[in-house]
Amino acid sequence: MNRKPVLSIAAGALLAGTLAACGNTGGGSSTTAFDPKTCQGGTLEVLNQRDITHLDPARIYTSGGGNIPSLLFRTLTTRNRAAGAAGANVVPDLATDLGTPSDNAKTWTYHLRSGLKYSDGTAITSADIKYGIERSFSPDLPGGAAYLRDWLVGAKNYAGPYKDPKGLGAIETPDARTIVFHLNSPHGDFPYLATATQFAPVPKAKDDGVNYEKHPVSSGPYQIKTYQKNKKLVLTRNKNWSRSIDPERLACPDTIDITSGLNPDVINQRLAASSGNDANAVTTDTDLGPAQISQLQGNPELAKRVARGNFPYTYYLTYDTTKAPFDKLKVREAFSYAVNRNSVINAIGGSSLGYPATTFLPKQKSMGYQPYDYFPAGKSGNPAKAKQLLAQAGYPHGLTVTLAHNNTADDPSGPEVATAVQDALKKAGITVKLQTIDSNSYYDTLNDPKTQPQVAIAGWGADWPSGGPFLIPLFDGRQIFPSGGNFNTAMVNDPAVNKQIDRINAITDPAQAAKAWGELDASMGKQAWYVPLYHGKDLALYGKNVKNAFVSDWTGVYDLSQLSVK
Repeated sequence: MNRKPVLSIAAGALLAGTLAACGNTGGGSSTTAFDPKTCQGGTLEVLNQRDITHLDPARIYTSGGGNIPSLLFRTLTTRNRAAGAAGANVVPDLATDLGTPSDNAKTWTYHLRSGLKYSDGTAITSADIKYGIERSFSPDLPGGAAYLRDWLVGAKNYAGPYKDPKGLGAIETPDARTIVFHLNSPHGDFPYLATATQFAPVPKAKDDGVNYEKHPVSSGPYQIKTYQKNKKLVLTRNKNWSRSIDPERLACPDTIDITSGLNPDVINQRLAASSGNDANAVTTDTDLGPAQISQLQGNPELAKRVARGNFPYTYYLTYDTTKAPFDKLKVREAFSYAVNRNSVINAIGGSSLGYPATTFLPKQKSMGYQPYDYFPAGKSGNPAKAKQLLAQAGYPHGLTVTLAHNNTADDPSGPEVATAVQDALKKAGITVKLQTIDSNSYYDTLNDPKTQPQVAIAGWGADWPSGGPFLIPLFDGRQIFPSGGNFNTAMVNDPAVNKQIDRINAITDPAQAAKAWGELDASMGKQAWYVPLYHGKDLALYGKNVKNAFVSDWTGVYDLSQLSVK
């Protein structure tokens, strides 16, 4: 995943030093403790700038949409709904467990819980899950993650059930509560993939293709009452759902009222004032604004209503290592020594929004993080060491490069960060010419080898909290796509690395896999294929009546299924 919304630079500069005592416990300023047994009732207000992209589970990328899809659609597995590191675990959802692997993790078998029903009262079957996955292959329903097309046997050219009603032979349903997946290679991370909304059941009898999202059948705790695109989405309880068949979602509010199309300043003002219905409000897509942040130092009650999380994300410099001058290791090492991570973090808004990165994997246990710093530049860079390495590489008088950034101010890949990098490299004898690219086409330009800039600022986050989706797209040589959509912008194609990726993919124990991903990261870091700059942090504000508010380490936003307003 190349992009992620972050807090504004102005916000971060003011936040630095003010949130040290603000924990991730939630609860707002209310004196009533949160009790999941008595939390039911009320209306949760969600104030957003943007509408959910789609209401069809086939067209939603992973569990996006600010966690809203997870209120409507259950999947075979789901994320653990807890704060901190525990939130990075995968747990069963519709299935009774995380699946049974066989054939060296190329076959996965799941059994469904008993008593599962849709919002219309009909039973959920394994055939519905198979059909839901198959329809996500239809060219009429684009937008979902592409893993299934790559992983399932014979799925590469499948065009969905509307054109090929025979379906995918790689998915078998021997009975109404059993579903079996056949993969073309080992994938120990399959339980994580099974959290994607493509694994939500869809009743074939209710499917009308592109119009299904106008009236999707709910398998989650809520169902759609009314929807006006880009304006209002109102969710009410699914009476055929209960905690006895869904132990993961608390579903405390009776109603969830989602308003979109709002100005970010208005959202922040309403959350800070927290008056009337806004006392029961949160947002899943808007950063804290400067006006509200400036109030925190003198308003401890407002400061208490800030939750923090650590969605695994890394920002870095990237270049094509097959082209001069970056085909020389010493040049890449010089860049690694020359960067001033302290100035970069100041450019993004301070230490409340990020911490220096010398590893590619962030500091999450589930990712397999192993600390290393092969090119110790300190907080401010080591230009003298960088100059020495450039001279050894044949550039005694330095060199000139072009650094691309997008045109959006206060963005991790924007002009402020680019200027900080430019200033640091200049001290090492590296002249940087800045190249501005429109933010709407920035990653399309970067990810196309035909248009890839010489050097660029980029960011990467995992689709689930494991080292695999973090490292594979950027380091697996078989993932290089010359026609575009290429995330391996360093053009790394090392047979030894590819072999290690295949080996780790076959590991089905998450702890063992995490250790192996961390070891691979540490090994690859010696090659300086990328220059890690910093890892991001997450901060969010909520209304004074909201309880159990925490930012998920899996998604980087509030888990709406756990919030209470009573």
